[in-house]
Amino acid sequence: MSRPEAEAAARNPGPLAGLDEWEDFVKDRYPQPREASSFRDYGDNVRPAVREFYRLNHRHQTVDFVRGKKQDFLRLNRRQMSIWEAMEFLNTLVDDSDPDTELTQIQHLMQTAEAIRADGHPRWFILVGLIHDLGKVLCLFGEPQWAVVGDTFPVGCRYSEKIVFHEFFQHNPDWNIPEYQTENGIYEPGCGLEQVLLSWGHDEYLYHVVKDYLPEEGLAMIRYHSFYPAHREGAYTHLMNDRDHYQMEWVRKFNPYDLYSKGHESPDVAQLKPFYQELIAEFFPETIAW
Repeated sequence: MSRPEAEAAARNPGPLAGLDEWEDFVKDRYPQPREASSFRDYGDNVRPAVREFYRLNHRHQTVDFVRGKKQDFLRLNRRQMSIWEAMEFLNTLVDDSDPDTELTQIQHLMQTAEAIRADGHPRWFILVGLIHDLGKVLCLFGEPQWAVVGDTFPVGCRYSEKIVFHEFFQHNPDWNIPEYQTENGIYEPGCGLEQVLLSWGHDEYLYHVVKDYLPEEGLAMIRYHSFYPAHREGAYTHLMNDRDHYQMEWVRKFNPYDLYSKGHESPDVAQLKPFYQELIAEFFPETIAW
């Protein structure tokens, strides 16, 4: 996609007013602390734009679509950037239509990282908080919202009823492929999530961008932080192995910082920048492929 087309996609984000609208929905759907009795049916109350977002997501995230996007984007040939340059690049994805926040994308990332830092977690954990959403640069590469954010889920096997707006999957072409609609689908029981195709989005993309530089636990946080049917609803355990169960514990440790650390206080980017640039340099080379 040409630069003008990518810029047009960023200016016209689609069914959501901005990516924060999806994050607000997720935060409402998974309140903290979440008791079993706290689940509510959002079907009648959710904003129409969010419903339309999930309709498109569930309609188009097919096995062939996911395989095609991985083949395209995981060549990592879009551009060479440092982590900080990627943060500044993401900062150009401005949500002028959101009346509830004036924070930049960098400030949002720093809010998460600072909350993790305040609780005394390891430096790699703080870094994960800082970069976990950088895969959203896919929007600036021209990808539609429904192929960038959204609750992730496996394709190629039966859709769990615990996936939000499960009913929209009836319009997905894979719904009519019998092999894809059994419990295990194209996978073996206990095969491990490494063998499973998850719906395409910023989580999977960023995992592949940074997988050579961070500890296993941090990579799991990045790769699975939007896999709410698994780490919040307990779905798809039949496909997991022991390693996945270990990694999901770390995803659950990260999840509260992802959802609940975004307050009204604005981080001082200029003051914090030296600390985070030093932290980035500890784990990453000067530039990496995107």
